[in-house]
Amino acid sequence: MLGQNTLNDTTWDVLISGTGLPQSLLALALSRSGKKVLHIDKNDYYGGSEAAFSLQEAEHWVNKVGCEPNFGPFESASVWRSPSTEKKENGRLSFSRAYTLSLSPQLIYTRSKLLPSLVSSKVYRQLEFQAMGNWWVYRDEAQVETGSQEHAIRGLQCVPSSREDVFADDTLTMKSKRSLMKFLRYLGQSDGSESSSIEEGDFDTPFSTFLRSKFQVHSDLYYPLLCLCLSPHSISQTTAGYALPKIKRHLQSIGVFGPGFSSVVTKWGGASEIAQVACRACAVGGGVYALNRGIRSVGPPEQGSPDGDSSLRRVCLSDGETVCTRYIVGTPWDIPADTQKAELPTLTKVSRSVMIVSSPLEALFPPIAENGPVAAGTLVIFPGQQAAGEDAIDEPPLYLLLHSSDTGECPFGQCIIYASVLQPSSKGHPRIDSAVQQLLKSTDPVAEVLWKMQFTQLGDLGTDILPKDGLAGVDSQILVFPSPCLDLEFNDSMIDQVRHVWKDIMGADADENEFLVFENREAAQEENMSAS
Repeated sequence: MLGQNTLNDTTWDVLISGTGLPQSLLALALSRSGKKVLHIDKNDYYGGSEAAFSLQEAEHWVNKVGCEPNFGPFESASVWRSPSTEKKENGRLSFSRAYTLSLSPQLIYTRSKLLPSLVSSKVYRQLEFQAMGNWWVYRDEAQVETGSQEHAIRGLQCVPSSREDVFADDTLTMKSKRSLMKFLRYLGQSDGSESSSIEEGDFDTPFSTFLRSKFQVHSDLYYPLLCLCLSPHSISQTTAGYALPKIKRHLQSIGVFGPGFSSVVTKWGGASEIAQVACRACAVGGGVYALNRGIRSVGPPEQGSPDGDSSLRRVCLSDGETVCTRYIVGTPWDIPADTQKAELPTLTKVSRSVMIVSSPLEALFPPIAENGPVAAGTLVIFPGQQAAGEDAIDEPPLYLLLHSSDTGECPFGQCIIYASVLQPSSKGHPRIDSAVQQLLKSTDPVAEVLWKMQFTQLGDLGTDILPKDGLAGVDSQILVFPSPCLDLEFNDSMIDQVRHVWKDIMGADADENEFLVFENREAAQEENMSAS
């Protein structure tokens, strides 16, 4: 960390602006490359759009979103505290740093590309991952049983996500079980040979139509299956081609690290913790870090540089200091607009809320499986209302991701709810408030929301490909990561984007087999000593 030391007239191979997850993973990838890396952030905290905050930091962040235009991919932020928190002995908010509230609480599938990259780069030892538990669908019914009285919760249906779950669920009719098993067998066939009646054009049909016409799946199972693919759209707006590979990924991820779960969450603040660990690794490798410094302007190559190298770009930082660098990397919010190819495209908006609840809501965290780990997270989907009329569009589903105190994000006896819905704030946030109240009524009628932060996030819905025109800015020395992905799960395309930028920077020295693959530092040091 640079602290108060000057950067003026220094020269670097790479200047990375912003400490969000893609920039931090790039810093990790470059940490043993021999490149001189300067990693800055205009904010006074790490994490960018994946940051995690204490209560006080979160409230300060809300003020910045409201006061600073183009602060980041966020808008319409607000904070609310329950008046009752000061009056009750039980159900009070704890001190500010008892909480670590994430802007990016994405779950990570056990077969994600991210986890092997963290292992091969040797930073996994500084991280702790915890299992996600059951997934639920809210039903507006008096009672929904989930296969046993022990796990029955009023209004909630536990999502069967494996063959064992299907057979154990006594709420399903034999006909429903047969059709669901037929569908699961189809997903288990790598070549799709289970059903010869399925044609290429069928993948463009709505997922509900596909389930009904090809597998005779009952409509009661549409939303449990939609939950498994984490689609932000209603089932009528979700294509079979989108849903099928995502459900297959979910099923193939079950049991990789233990029985009964398919995904994990990162303890102590989600993606922010991964970003900070990656930055520490780059700092150990010689990278220099400076917070509260952004990029004010970037000069053209012909303006020259202190050492006369015409390939360097002169960069003026927000504090007035000037540095020179061969490459500049950032997101659209971390580098000047005139260094990017064009104005930002129209971005998707998602309404999000972070809520602190006075109860642990233990009923939502039953044992995952016999001899399985304790669940630290669970997911509840609230189906949207179906629209009336031919041209009307069904409401998108609303997702509640719950984290227990085991994640380190809140004190014992409380839990955190991360809510999201693909709707503008005027519709999305009232729906979120209503859904949370319904959930609390079903699980713990005396529980209440003690504190909440609401905001709208801008970004893109996940894609598995790089932009057609690559990641270059106005020229090949400026590399721009895309807008943040709004998916509920970590999108593996980020690893591909980081690899792409890393290869551009490394040039002829890039070896695909060495991307995020490092030896233990101790072993490398011993080898160097013996060689000398």
